[in-house]
Parts: sequence; C-alpha cells; structure tokens
Amino acid sequence: MYDAPELIERIREASAAKGVSANKALIESNAGKDLITNIRKNQCPTARKFADLANYLECSVDYLLGRTDNPEVNK
Repeated sequence: MYDAPELIERIREASAAKGVSANKALIESNAGKDLITNIRKNQCPTARKFADLANYLECSVDYLLGRTDNPEVNK
C-alpha cells in the first residue's frame, strides 16, 4: 500500500516543481480534483489515475508512492 500523507506531500512537491498547484495538476492530468480528498479517506485511486498524474507531473508513479526518492526512476 502507500502512506497517504507522504503521497499527498509528493503530489504537492511535484506540482510545485512543475510550477502549478496540486489542484491544477489533478484537474489537468484527468486524475480528478477529488483525488487528494479520496486518498485522505483511504480510498485507493486507480492505477490509471496515478499513471496520468505521474505523466503530467513528469515523474514516476514509484516516486509518488514513496517507493523511491528519485522522480526519474521507472519514468
């Protein structure tokens, strides 16, 4: 599984690195504006949503999930 607070923080950090808000990244990536809310409620997003968000943020899903500290791994 994943650590929800860490995942949310990584989404925010990767969004900031791209120069957009997390909310804008969620909407523009089609991951859904409620993704962070759902993560906080322990509702697991689909792999597709993670992949779309990672592609938009130009990082790996492994980075978002906290499996690596390198955003380029498995990109």
